[in-house]
Amino acid sequence: MNLQQIQYFLALADELHFWKTSEKVFITQSALSRHIKSMEDELGFDLFERDKRNVKLTPAGEFLRDQYAKLLADYESVTRRASLIASGEIGAIRIGHPASITFSVLPDLLLALHQQHPHIVAQMIEVDAVDVEPFLQSHRIDIAFNRETAKARDLISSHLMTENFALVVPAQHRFARKRELKLQDLYKLKDEEFVLPALTGKSEHASQLRAIFQEAGFDPIIHVESDFGVTLLGLVAKGLGISIMPISYSHHMKHEVHFIKIPPTSDLLALWREGDVNPALQIFLKVIAAFDFKLKR
Repeated sequence: MNLQQIQYFLALADELHFWKTSEKVFITQSALSRHIKSMEDELGFDLFERDKRNVKLTPAGEFLRDQYAKLLADYESVTRRASLIASGEIGAIRIGHPASITFSVLPDLLLALHQQHPHIVAQMIEVDAVDVEPFLQSHRIDIAFNRETAKARDLISSHLMTENFALVVPAQHRFARKRELKLQDLYKLKDEEFVLPALTGKSEHASQLRAIFQEAGFDPIIHVESDFGVTLLGLVAKGLGISIMPISYSHHMKHEVHFIKIPPTSDLLALWREGDVNPALQIFLKVIAAFDFKLKR
């Protein structure tokens, strides 16, 4: 017995007419009769009561009709799900990201993914810049958003957007009402305490911060060092220092801190493994390619 025969049986159980059923399933009436007879021989009992005028299901046939209909529905459902998995429409993607985009572009990007492909599960992992490439190469994540391009040859980088840095001050700070500053204006803050990532770090971000202070003409007085942006924002909000951060952090703690745009810029890139055939990743890359990364304030 095979799936095709079960489909013929269910069609005949619905029509209870050999000629109408044969037309419906696009085979001859004699071929349909042979398939039904083959099923009955294999099962060892009749599925239909037949005479010259009528076709009627036997009690055993009625039972099998109900059970086979359920099995066929399950089969079709499983087949459809397997097809969706193969195409990437059902699956999971592990996304590494910096804290700076948690409240800016990331929520809208994930909303776009969900609206277009609702059965793909996004697993979010906040990853430090230094861990992005090791996490990708060890398959702990499938794609990452980072502030610098990939150095490893087996990783691909795609530029997504460029944004300004900003001076971050508490709401009551004397500069809090300013909207934009020139780098030379930062010199007026040379005697204030800063909360910053370690400027001795080897990351592109640390290098950019060093360049900002060098052009501003002073070495900052650092009160607290942290590589976690949300921690720095909390410290600024409590008046423990001021900071310089990518302006996308301005979507955090909007009332407690104030962001003042300065000329230097920071890039955001997507990184993933070259040759990765994960269908869900390929779909997410298409969503990213169509997404507008302009920051909305």
